[in-house]
Amino acid sequence: MQVYKIEINFENRVEWGIKMYVSVAVMDTGIFRHMDFDTRIAGFADFVGRKKYLYDDNGHGTHVAGIIAGSGKGSNGKYRGIAPDAFLVSVKVLDKSGNGKIENVVEAADWIIENKTAMNIRVVNISFGTRAKVENGPAIEAEEDDYALIIAVEKMWNSGIVVVAAAGNDGPGNASVTVPGISKKIITVGAFDDKNFFSGRGPTRECIVKPEVVVTGSNIIACNNHQGRYSSKSGTSMAAPIVSGAVARLIKNNPDITPKEVKMWMKSCCKKINVPLEKQGWGVLDIRKFVTG
Repeated sequence: MQVYKIEINFENRVEWGIKMYVSVAVMDTGIFRHMDFDTRIAGFADFVGRKKYLYDDNGHGTHVAGIIAGSGKGSNGKYRGIAPDAFLVSVKVLDKSGNGKIENVVEAADWIIENKTAMNIRVVNISFGTRAKVENGPAIEAEEDDYALIIAVEKMWNSGIVVVAAAGNDGPGNASVTVPGISKKIITVGAFDDKNFFSGRGPTRECIVKPEVVVTGSNIIACNNHQGRYSSKSGTSMAAPIVSGAVARLIKNNPDITPKEVKMWMKSCCKKINVPLEKQGWGVLDIRKFVTG
């Protein structure tokens, strides 16, 4: 029996038969009703505590959500998210310590697919990961549960949702991208700061270059789980939502675009820098060019 609850707060935003909003599902530790989210928390599902109200007992999920869609209201516009008019669907799959069970993530992925039309979920952000089994370098075999996680995220992708995942912070050694970031379908995001790469890098066990794209991920200020307050965090967990927010803006301007088309356009909007290919993938994302495409 499902004991979690969906909270739907958005109004019917349909004009001439066209949906005018884009929702980003954030699979994380939950969400706090921060003033920067206004009335744009479109839904909440708790796969950890199965509670029937919004909460974030860690703060990580609220921070990620703020990077994506914070309005900046509590900071007079100083700390705005990448897509400040996007809606958010919080999907709690991590506990207060930031840990989670893969079976809960798989269940949550199915829930997202079931509700994607009702909430217009076009993007999923995953700012967590687990290491694949490695032997003498490249990841040659994922554990059975890791395969289930990869299948779940690719199922969301195949349903028409753009899935963005963090590369993990286990770099810069080879084959250090976390699962599900090793999936060849989804968009995996690495982080850098002044060419200091601390994020996971490829190649994957299938010799796929990962991450596809890198953006800044150090000292990112966004909402925390206290009203009107903000905090600074670093890592690929912060880099991924920057890209998720950019994707939400692109989709709002191009509502018929497919996940594959998003990925191909993103590739054309990246700039190479002077580091090895396995550290940067396509390069640094030019967000301004990408969102106006």
